[in-house]
Amino acid sequence: MKLLTILWLILLSATAQAAPVQYNLDRERSSVGFTYSLSGTANQGTMPVADATLMLDLDSLPQSSVRVVLNAQRARAGIVFATEAMRGPSVLDTRRNPFVTFESTRITGDLNRAQVDGMLTLAGTTRPITLTAGLYRQTGTVAGDRSRLSVLLTGQVSRRAFGAGGYPDLVDDRIDLRIIVRIDRATP
Repeated sequence: MKLLTILWLILLSATAQAAPVQYNLDRERSSVGFTYSLSGTANQGTMPVADATLMLDLDSLPQSSVRVVLNAQRARAGIVFATEAMRGPSVLDTRRNPFVTFESTRITGDLNRAQVDGMLTLAGTTRPITLTAGLYRQTGTVAGDRSRLSVLLTGQVSRRAFGAGGYPDLVDDRIDLRIIVRIDRATP
């Protein structure tokens, strides 16, 4: 009976110790990129991260949560006139909606291929979106080191679904996302 009690306490303490860990975003080495089609030609743009809260449990991804805020007012579409049009009232309307936010609602899968479901607020409209994620050790780290990670997120959004459908005769509805995030485990 003593052995069973000891095993139970060990199992209970190991479970109690497992919890999400805070990671900090390395803004200088992260990039939020998007691809859009302008008159049939693929173009790339960027949007800087204003803030991020990352609580990750790498052994139990469903316990993790992510909240990211992007600065839409500093978004760039790769071409000056396209940038101004994108920030304008018929697309992102950045004067009234200066930020784009994403907050995860569920994370499933594993470190190589996770599915991140969440709510995206873009141009004042909030809708569900699903991103695909992969977590990788950063260059120069040793096997098993989880203190510095790179996260690749990919997905797509419909501009019209968020009320950002301006210039439909020039710009396709689908926007492809490619986000590379470098994160460091926060020190206690």
